[in-house]
Amino acid sequence: MTIVAEQVVEAAPVASAVTMEAALNRALADALRDDDRVLVFGEDVAKLGGVFRVTDGLAATFGPARVFDTPLAEAGIVGTAIGMAMNGLRPVIEMQFDAFAYPAFEQITSHLAKLHNRTKGKIALPIVIRIPYGGGIGGVEHHCDSSEAYYTHTAGLRVVTPGTAGDAYALLRQAIDCPDPVIFLEPKRRYWSKEAVTLDHTGSTVDGAVIRRTGTDVTLITYGGTLGTALEAAQEADRSVEVIDLRSLSPFDDKTVAASVRRTGRAVVVHEASRFCGYGAEVAARLTEQCFHYLHAPILRVAGFDIPYPAPNLEEHHLPSVDRILDTIDRLQWEDS
Repeated sequence: MTIVAEQVVEAAPVASAVTMEAALNRALADALRDDDRVLVFGEDVAKLGGVFRVTDGLAATFGPARVFDTPLAEAGIVGTAIGMAMNGLRPVIEMQFDAFAYPAFEQITSHLAKLHNRTKGKIALPIVIRIPYGGGIGGVEHHCDSSEAYYTHTAGLRVVTPGTAGDAYALLRQAIDCPDPVIFLEPKRRYWSKEAVTLDHTGSTVDGAVIRRTGTDVTLITYGGTLGTALEAAQEADRSVEVIDLRSLSPFDDKTVAASVRRTGRAVVVHEASRFCGYGAEVAARLTEQCFHYLHAPILRVAGFDIPYPAPNLEEHHLPSVDRILDTIDRLQWEDS
């Protein structure tokens, strides 16, 4: 089945143009249909269909026992999901906005991430926490944030973020099937980007990076909301630029990324979270350790500034842009410069 706009329609087994929002909706519908243990719940996900309408139509199709609204209590939502998972269910919960998840942080880091280890593997918590994250929509305070480093630093969590509609479907299906807890970060600015894809999750893996564009001179490493920006920069660059979409932030696909950097000899990491102690610092450190003798220049980063997300009218100056990426590529050491 394919869920688009506000209704459920039958899917054609061919590629069609879908938005990331519709692909996520379809993934949830297919998971609910295929596995009676799957539940979807959170603030306003049933009657309203979610703030971004990702869960639109699901409550009407699967009923209030499978898709339901919760009180505005994020810690309670996660705690309830943990109890459900301990008793054999597979909850998929929504945090509505990135910064809204912080009240649940203690439940996530102290219990969700640790119970499997604490019980010596006796308890599995197959929970997916969907978090719309990042900027690019002109959101006000508490409605735009890039919190990926908090979760990737927490051992026991998988952290995944799609950059395309096809990956949104495949990765969410894989995350729901995964026996581990998964933080599923959905880039808000990409919800309405459309592409022609065949929505399928067979053969996909939840923890592998992919090369979106091949090149020989420099590797751009990015994920989620900045993937489109990186691809545009690669298209405009004077150099031959390879673009890697990480998809899985934790675990990290060292093999794919390191192989690319060894081929090109140069790397730039792009993300919109603050630069200091940001996710790109870990990527740069890993690649320096693994590729040091292949590098022709230091690994550079293009990131958000070390400030809270600014007001909507200033957001474009904070987020990584094509020009900032191109300027950074030019700063690399080139033999012909």
